[in-house]
Amino acid sequence: MHDLMLEHSPDLDKPSLVRYASELGLDAKQFVADLESGKHRAAVDRDVALALSLDLYNTPTLFINGRKVVGNRPYDYVNRVVQEELSRAGK
Repeated sequence: MHDLMLEHSPDLDKPSLVRYASELGLDAKQFVADLESGKHRAAVDRDVALALSLDLYNTPTLFINGRKVVGNRPYDYVNRVVQEELSRAGK
């Protein structure tokens, strides 16, 4: 589901989610029942609040030693940031 959601973002409305669940071979009726139950609502709300508090609006967003790296960056870029942060830490 994760991959489909990222691939089709921002189409994450309920009908789209049900369609993705069906594409994955999930029981669509059970998926809808679980979605509507609100069973995990508190955990989702906590995650949303955390994301907002960290100013996270893009996927992916990485934090490397507290340094925010936004977007799908090439390996060389991320590696350079890691190496810079290791240098700052004296490693």
